[in-house]
Amino acid sequence: MPFKVLAINPGSTSTKIAVFEDDKPTFKQTLSHSAEELAPFKRITDQYDFRKKAIEDVLNKAGINVKELNAVIGRGGLFKPIPSGTYAVSQAMKDHVLAGTGGDHASNLGCLIADDIARDAGVKAYIVDPVVVDELNPLARYSGLPELPRVSIFHALNQKAVARRAAREMGKKYEELNLIMVHLGGGISVGIHEKGKVVDVNNALNGDGPFAPERSGGLPTGDLVKMCFSGKYSQAEMMKKLAGQGGCVSHLGTNDGREMEKRVKEGDAKTTLIIQAMAYQVSKCIGEMATVVNGKVDAIVLTGSFAYFPEFIEWIKDRVGWIAKVLVYPGEDEMTALAEAGMRILKGEEQAREYA
Repeated sequence: MPFKVLAINPGSTSTKIAVFEDDKPTFKQTLSHSAEELAPFKRITDQYDFRKKAIEDVLNKAGINVKELNAVIGRGGLFKPIPSGTYAVSQAMKDHVLAGTGGDHASNLGCLIADDIARDAGVKAYIVDPVVVDELNPLARYSGLPELPRVSIFHALNQKAVARRAAREMGKKYEELNLIMVHLGGGISVGIHEKGKVVDVNNALNGDGPFAPERSGGLPTGDLVKMCFSGKYSQAEMMKKLAGQGGCVSHLGTNDGREMEKRVKEGDAKTTLIIQAMAYQVSKCIGEMATVVNGKVDAIVLTGSFAYFPEFIEWIKDRVGWIAKVLVYPGEDEMTALAEAGMRILKGEEQAREYA
């Protein structure tokens, strides 16, 4: 009998669900949540009952019996920093996201909803590779101020899943390779995976690394301090400039890669310049990561939704192709990554970790 897993991936305005039987998806659906539906909820975790009911309604309508599931796996949230892996949902994990000590994010709902549905099904719930996966080299933690250590916040789920896929296609084990993984989405993260561990990576959320479609990346620090104390902006407004209203949104008024690609093809000079600048910054970060392993890089792997943008990818490849071969895996399949982690646990290929 094949193993059956339900994967749950809550996003800011949607919840993706999928049922997999072994490695094959048998049901997939994205549930959209309008601004009007979400408006009554003060905090993201307050949306818990609303989103869980929406999932249950869809599963019931599709004739999917949760009692037939072998596991439920949710997207991981803003927990405390933890090593990469698949974790059984625990009370400590749920308490952490409910308290919001790591911040409010839709992914915090993953462990809560997965645990409840798993309880109904009589099986275990898991999360895998949340954005706070932390495997940093001790040297990578230092900034120029002891009060501001560097932290690991990046697209761990997609980076790890695509890294394993690239390793398989290279005929190697992930743990045998040095890979520079580049997630190109609304935020951009560039990580060096040294023999299976992400030993350095930019903070893809709060103003570090390349600028991205909707994030500022690293900024001129002195000028940023002056802006913060100018009296023109609140703290919340400044945080929005770092994530949500920065990057291409601030320069071009859009975070839509398809729109930007269209403008480039139509010869829009400003859009072309901004996208080239973004590719330039990504390339510089790739070069930085190559130094971490003394230039011994087996491959540079580009993934995420912006990897569908051919001109952007070519501008990066032109600058970094001399470092190592460049592999491109456009898009992101987080649902498959979640399901694969659940299958590894069920098949005994990996042991679930404990979160305390």
